[in-house]
Amino acid sequence: MLIKGRLPWYVVSVFALVVEDDGPIRRMLERTLTAEGYEVSSVGDGGSALAAIERSAPDVLVLDVGLPVIDGLVVCRRLREKGLALPILVLTARDAVADRVAGLDAGADDYLVKPFASEELLARVRALLRRGAPPEVLAFGDIVFDVEGRSVRRGGVEIALRAREADLLELLLRNPRRVISREQALERVWGDAAAASPNAVDRYVSYLRRSLGEPSVIVTVRGVGFMLAR
Repeated sequence: MLIKGRLPWYVVSVFALVVEDDGPIRRMLERTLTAEGYEVSSVGDGGSALAAIERSAPDVLVLDVGLPVIDGLVVCRRLREKGLALPILVLTARDAVADRVAGLDAGADDYLVKPFASEELLARVRALLRRGAPPEVLAFGDIVFDVEGRSVRRGGVEIALRAREADLLELLLRNPRRVISREQALERVWGDAAAASPNAVDRYVSYLRRSLGEPSVIVTVRGVGFMLAR
């Protein structure tokens, strides 16, 4: 069963495979991951998990240890023996150190003991996805912004930006051709609409325009705010 959730427009959809033989827990995992925006498929045993991975190549695996026929540790070992670098979060009711070591030695990337809070599950899944994720890059025309490295290039030439300029550029790049009000910029870049005056936004937009050079891609919408446009 494949369940589709909703992600922000700028996020590439992530496919999670859940392997859990307990029906209520499996449905809870499906609901939790789907609500977070992941596409989710689920199976109830290790053999079906191996077949599903061969068929659909998920981005992350949430895997119970105590599965019928082929348990979760065997699934982990087989995937690693095939050279698959798929992020694996193991779920288990066993919390002894020896059990955790066995899971990690089998090839799991992380280990979560039942019962657990859904917030912790989601945080661990996000962490696993970040480990193997390529750098996030935003682009508009000839402007390319490496989000993690906070580096900007235009026409292949690196541009040095102040931290707040970079934050403002990221906000604009995530919303191309959409007007960003001064209040939105204060909340997203300064952290609080009352943290600075609207004039501060105008000043940093001016700095950013100058840093990016010509032709200018930041348009002022009089009385409203700013947007990226060509």
